[in-house]
Amino acid sequence: MLAFLQVFTSGVATGCVYGLVALSFVLIYKATATVSFMQGELLMVGAFAAVALHALGLPLAPAAVLAVCAVALLGAGLERVALRRALGQPHLVAVLLTFGLGLMMRGAVATVPAATHDMYRLPWADAVIDIGPLALAASHLLVIAATVLLAGLLAVFFRYSRAGLALRACAEDARIAALMGVPVAGMHTLAWALGAALAAVAGLLLAPITFVHLNMGLVALKAFPAAVLGGLVSLPGALAGGVFLGVVEAWAGLVLPEGAKDVVPYVLLMLALLFFPEGLAAGRRR
Repeated sequence: MLAFLQVFTSGVATGCVYGLVALSFVLIYKATATVSFMQGELLMVGAFAAVALHALGLPLAPAAVLAVCAVALLGAGLERVALRRALGQPHLVAVLLTFGLGLMMRGAVATVPAATHDMYRLPWADAVIDIGPLALAASHLLVIAATVLLAGLLAVFFRYSRAGLALRACAEDARIAALMGVPVAGMHTLAWALGAALAAVAGLLLAPITFVHLNMGLVALKAFPAAVLGGLVSLPGALAGGVFLGVVEAWAGLVLPEGAKDVVPYVLLMLALLFFPEGLAAGRRR
């Protein structure tokens, strides 16, 4: 039982990272009707930017904040320069465009010599906190706490801020929102910036658990099923889907043969598409 609880905590932490990336998928899709396949690369760029700034002498917290802001600006810039031109084109054009931009980011980071090595670790990576019989990794607790805080801030943003309400209006019907004076193009830019920032935060939280390396963005391939479980329309559904996948994957790693746990997210994705094609959170769009 203790082993299951230990694994459960680890699964929740991993699932929170999946959930944050899934949130970035859903946020962009709801506002722009585009599935972005560069979220994994934005996650990787955010982590590399933070550790690079830290290596240059900045304290960790300012380095993390600057990295998230830089990635948010990158997301907004890519929307203005490239993705906006795909508006009105078939959906596949925008999808392939994000895929290509992701490959370009990956190639650009790979040209940095230090980026090809798993050499960055953050100070609390090995810290352990005992809670009763449980020994919980500090990095896991940080991930869970940060995810709860971010989810709360997003809820407040979408419920009470003018920008959040405008984004919700664009997600419901961009044409009517434009008729009511909402700057739809600006909201699209904001959605891409927020999506990029969420991916960067996920990268920062993942860094103490898995090191920082070029392939860390592949975690987005597991986060996408979490977004699909939420129907690509529900922010709470995406977050809950991420945590669910993380826990199931962790328990699968405990009881199934080695390597089988990596298949679990995709098995769940197939089942969701077969039996709940609109997502488990259909009808609860927020």
